[in-house]
Amino acid sequence: MPKHENPGQVPAATRALAVLRALARAPGPLPAGALARELDLPRSTVYHLLTAMIEQGFVTHLPEERRYGLGVAAFEIGSAYSRQEPLQRLSRLVLSRLVDAVGHTAHLGVLHGREVLYLIEERAPGRPPLVTDVGVRLPSERTASGRAMLSALPNAQVRALFPGRDAFVGAGPPSSLPELRRMLAGVRRVGHAVETDEVTPGFSSVAVAVLDHNGHPVAALAVTRSSGPAGDGGEEKLVASVKAAATALERRLHGGGRR
Repeated sequence: MPKHENPGQVPAATRALAVLRALARAPGPLPAGALARELDLPRSTVYHLLTAMIEQGFVTHLPEERRYGLGVAAFEIGSAYSRQEPLQRLSRLVLSRLVDAVGHTAHLGVLHGREVLYLIEERAPGRPPLVTDVGVRLPSERTASGRAMLSALPNAQVRALFPGRDAFVGAGPPSSLPELRRMLAGVRRVGHAVETDEVTPGFSSVAVAVLDHNGHPVAALAVTRSSGPAGDGGEEKLVASVKAAATALERRLHGGGRR
């Protein structure tokens, strides 16, 4: 919750959702005091919100640890989200238009631990099948999609995902956290990630992260083409098209329109 907001002027539903988001971001259950500090709310208000959400099953209290975690109702909502596949449904038109614009195969992936899980592949006519098919998982640090999403994560979360050299897969860079951080800094600087001949020899990919309203990467859109010079400003046009598609998907996810 923004620090400048007066907690008394914020609707209770907004504060309750802020508590749920804080618990969802945390690596484990949290004390009420930690929630109060993070959300800049009085502790009494946090206890009141927690009590109401415990009654509804969205929060569970761990009395021995004096901590609070997500409840079964929160899990049920998450499971319903997975069943309804809103991300895939909202993405298909965007991917189809992207393929029409660039003439190359496009795909949508999400972070799953240290891996990228590919949810959709929209194959361009006449293009060969790719390793990034639906349901395939690849090391995030090796793919353009993974690098795009990792670049949007806080440094602490990247460090938690890659605590040591044994967390890295493959022989080439990045093979250490400092190498990965330098790579991700470059991705943040230009706003997109690239990968050439690392996933499949002879192919390269450009990817852009899709962010939620909190700036968290919920997915990445990527286009894969044959390696080699794009020619005549082709690479710049490709990057611009992927960025425009990611922006369009963000608008759809945020409820900002159907276009």
